[in-house]
Amino acid sequence: MKVLIAGTGFAGQGHADAFRAAGADVVGIVGRTPHVVQDVAAKMGILFAGCDWQEALDACKPDIVSIATPGGAHYAPIKQAIAFGCHVFCDKPMTDDSATAIELNALAQAKGIKTAYAASFRYAPSVLHAKRLVAAGAIGEPTEVECISHFNLEREIPFGWSHRKKDGGGRLNNNFTHTLSIVASVVGEKILNIIGEVRDDLGRAPIVEGVHNFATRRDFIPKDLNDPALKWGISDVEWSYTVMAQLESPLAEKPVSVLFKHGGLVPRFHDDHIVFYGTKGAIYVKGHYGSGQLSHYGDDKTWRDLPLPADIAAAVPDVAGETEQCWHTLARLFVRDIRGEATEPYPTFAEGSQYQQIIDLIRKNDNWTDVSGLA
Repeated sequence: MKVLIAGTGFAGQGHADAFRAAGADVVGIVGRTPHVVQDVAAKMGILFAGCDWQEALDACKPDIVSIATPGGAHYAPIKQAIAFGCHVFCDKPMTDDSATAIELNALAQAKGIKTAYAASFRYAPSVLHAKRLVAAGAIGEPTEVECISHFNLEREIPFGWSHRKKDGGGRLNNNFTHTLSIVASVVGEKILNIIGEVRDDLGRAPIVEGVHNFATRRDFIPKDLNDPALKWGISDVEWSYTVMAQLESPLAEKPVSVLFKHGGLVPRFHDDHIVFYGTKGAIYVKGHYGSGQLSHYGDDKTWRDLPLPADIAAAVPDVAGETEQCWHTLARLFVRDIRGEATEPYPTFAEGSQYQQIIDLIRKNDNWTDVSGLA
């Protein structure tokens, strides 16, 4: 099964490793800059390297394309790949707005191709453990969930795609997509209601040449931010958000209430965490994407750390990095499904399109009720 990769940075190289581990053949990689894509292809042993996506499709004739570029660069290559008849694995966000996400989902369904949407931290081992426990009744009926994270990102990180809406930037696209997917995987996939607000508390960021790999962008923070020659780019996306949702759960009579609270630029005091509450207990998972220690509060009214079940531990891909492990799991499921093997459901463009519509609704910031005139 042949795979063509779009993107040469952290995600592109991570996707390539994931598909190779799943038993596929990575036959080509495409990037914006000739010398960069040539260097990455040589380093990874990928035979085809180029900067023209249509040319790569024609030359490589892939069964699968893997889209690992920023979200604003997803629409055109995905549309071309669908027309070519390729199955599509796409990192989050699906696109930079709901209209294009809806269109691509419809095109994929009409073409009969398979799609995967990599809001993939739902495959973190402790999240899988939490899902098993909740399904087994460890907290009774789920009632509410809270997802709290504070990243304290450096305000001086060089201006790039993460600062621009048209490029798929913003914390909703790049944080909320994961936490929403995590919660849905544990308590129920049907999202009933949503309300939220966003805030851009960054404003601007320094423009620096030479930044290519998202994972190394901190290395380019300017030494002197007061340099009069330094140029600045203006952010037009959110760096903090507060979202409330209601999800239908097959495990509960009433909708489950969910709070998503994220501050991209503020420091944390206590650990980032995800907590699932129920009528008979609770499950706490450390970490903003639930990849840390899991603790259970049960009948004895005590929090107890639980070990990861042996079968879940054994299935964790043998690669460094939580992000990479989750990519490997999703790529493995995707390849098995394409081959016609039995596999569990995984996120597709249906979820990607839905999440993009939800993000657009939240970004309208029109949920406020003016109470300033109340007695």
